[in-house]
Amino acid sequence: MNARTTLDGEFESAFDGSAAGIWAAPGRVNLIGEHTDYNDGYVLPLALPQGVAAAAATRSDGLVRMASRQADGRVEVRLDALKPGAVDGWAAYVAGMVWSLREAGHDVGGLDILVDGDVPLGAGLSSSAALECATAIAVSDLYGLKIDRTTLAGLAQRAENDFVGMPCGIMDQSASLLCTREHLLFLDTRTLGTEQVPFDLGAHGLALLVVDTRAPHRLVDGEYAARRRTCEEAAAKLGVRALRDVEGLQAAMDQLSDTVVARRVRHVVTENARVLATVERLRTGSPRDIGPLLTASHESLRDDYEVTVPELDKAVEAALDAGALGARMTGGGFGGCVIALVDADAADTVAGRVTEAFAAAGFNAPSSFMAQPSQGARRIR
Repeated sequence: MNARTTLDGEFESAFDGSAAGIWAAPGRVNLIGEHTDYNDGYVLPLALPQGVAAAAATRSDGLVRMASRQADGRVEVRLDALKPGAVDGWAAYVAGMVWSLREAGHDVGGLDILVDGDVPLGAGLSSSAALECATAIAVSDLYGLKIDRTTLAGLAQRAENDFVGMPCGIMDQSASLLCTREHLLFLDTRTLGTEQVPFDLGAHGLALLVVDTRAPHRLVDGEYAARRRTCEEAAAKLGVRALRDVEGLQAAMDQLSDTVVARRVRHVVTENARVLATVERLRTGSPRDIGPLLTASHESLRDDYEVTVPELDKAVEAALDAGALGARMTGGGFGGCVIALVDADAADTVAGRVTEAFAAAGFNAPSSFMAQPSQGARRIR
């Protein structure tokens, strides 16, 4: 993020003081494992070079002052007034992180913080988790908190669940805090056990193309929450702690009289299996071998989980027609991005074919870039 070099000067202008440091946290792309994290399942994300940077300093007067290079003005709230609903918009993710740390018993005082981000907003690349995690590591360093990264991810998730009001799972915050360069993060969201899985596509002549469809998110908050409720209710009917524990998929589906609920269960169970198969293929073979699993994931998200929109489906179809080895939507759905595993020398061709398909369908022009597995949250000054 080139804009980080200007944060010091802008911090001084915004707050009449100097920043104690600058911290950064990345957005993420999920290679596979969608809507599994809130079902105690498996996920396989990577961190992006794009993310959020935060310049920050402590205050002694119990005031939290927040500013963003992407928004006008400044948001202020007193620590003793921090509660869900006290702050909205982008600042809720920052204030919510401070609230979550304090609710967990950590001695966190006042704060001045200026944030800057280059994760495309609304693209499903987890700009919100990047904002939470940049704040989390800044506050942790400034106040000398000794919190391990896995615990910190849970506190960031609580900020989004309970302060912002979005019932997300643990994947996004874990990816932002725990990912490493040239690796995927294989995360068991029940045990929180992790494995860094090598993912050097360049060595195999491959690339991971990310297509931002720029499709407006449609009912994403309510629909996301509805999917989660359905999964929890299905697990209760099946007598299991979470859908991760379902054994004998067809027998489980036969117990559910509602065919929609049964299809939701089928997605979660088969998606977990696809994550495990993807990890195994990466351990034992070439990344080229995972393409069919990516495509199968998209088909399940389209047909069983019903979280795609026409732009996502068109992008996947066009990418595959242009020779992609596999393609799928990534993120929560209802808009956002598609990823395509492609031969590196064909990436521009695939991106161009998607753009042509969008024009023919009357959709807004998409944008695209190559995903580079990058480092998780860190202090940069």
